[in-house]
Amino acid sequence: MQEAIANICNITFKDISIKATTTETMGFVGREEGLVAYATVLLAKV
Repeated sequence: MQEAIANICNITFKDISIKATTTETMGFVGREEGLVAYATVLLAKV
């Protein structure tokens, strides 16, 4: 996944960080009623 994103963004895979976590049975995701995805991006003008 890191390599795919890096190739699309034309950067090295070392510049990509991917983390995973659980909801510990909280909310609709924890009750297995749905899915959720979050993305955070830091952009810098060079």
